[in-house]
Amino acid sequence: MGVERRYALASAALGRSAVPPQAEEEERPELTGVTGEILDISPHLIIVENPEGVEERLVIAPWATAWRGQQVGPSGLPIGSRVTIRARQSGRVAERLWGDITRVTGVILSLGRERRDLTIELDCGPHRGTRSVVIPYGASGRIRVRHPQLQPGYLFDAIGTRLDGVTFAQLPATSQPAYRARSVPPPPPAYGGVQSRISGAAVWSDAFDDGETGAAYPMLERADSGCDDAGVSCTGLPYLAIGSMLYVGNVCEGRAGVIPIVACGCVAGRFCDRCVECGTSPRGRIVELSPVSYVQLGGDLVKGCFNARVGLG
Repeated sequence: MGVERRYALASAALGRSAVPPQAEEEERPELTGVTGEILDISPHLIIVENPEGVEERLVIAPWATAWRGQQVGPSGLPIGSRVTIRARQSGRVAERLWGDITRVTGVILSLGRERRDLTIELDCGPHRGTRSVVIPYGASGRIRVRHPQLQPGYLFDAIGTRLDGVTFAQLPATSQPAYRARSVPPPPPAYGGVQSRISGAAVWSDAFDDGETGAAYPMLERADSGCDDAGVSCTGLPYLAIGSMLYVGNVCEGRAGVIPIVACGCVAGRFCDRCVECGTSPRGRIVELSPVSYVQLGGDLVKGCFNARVGLG
């Protein structure tokens, strides 16, 4: 059953309008997320082929920055790279570019070593399977400072690049929770209900389809999501269903949007961590966004999170 059909049925049952609501006018994002493969790039212009096979031309703003394993000049991104762009003015002016960026989030299964580099096998959840990630020797210090327990059974979350089919972890995306993945702290005894706005951390994942707009949510009904691991969170989140429209507000940037829940966020729900990019959020990941949805709400993919408030859209 599609997202639109699910929303229509839920609206009929609850007496709501069948038209998906929008965020408040003053909170609507003015940013556009663009993804694709770089066909050509210069200091002032970038041409990408988007997931639909259409060429898009964007002017590169004089203040634009780029990242591909490290900070680089925008024109330093190589042709053929997969790029995510945060753009202004109806998607015509690129101000932030991330080349070949990826994120690996899961439970450590095993570790190995090849020369000076460390290789980790991760269980990324029942919907995403297993992934292998290489921690280069030069990045191992940064990773271990915030992930001291590189042992099977502990959670792992890092940001890096995917080059020639190999995933490299360059930056820790969070401070590793001290507990094992199956020992998530219990949530508070009560919450304000589905109409309340709940605070926590919003993160992103590359597990969505290229260019997709959507969110993964931890507290899904198991029968609806088909996932025995769903419904786990240390935050008092209400149960929702796939197809529900979720209000997501970026507290740091003052932006908000209404985004469809399209996937199960059972792995994100096991992280009882905080986002410290703009003050300190309450504990718990309350939503996991696609890269496009994340940058349209003002998020920086390298920072990995923003303080958020969510509620029923």
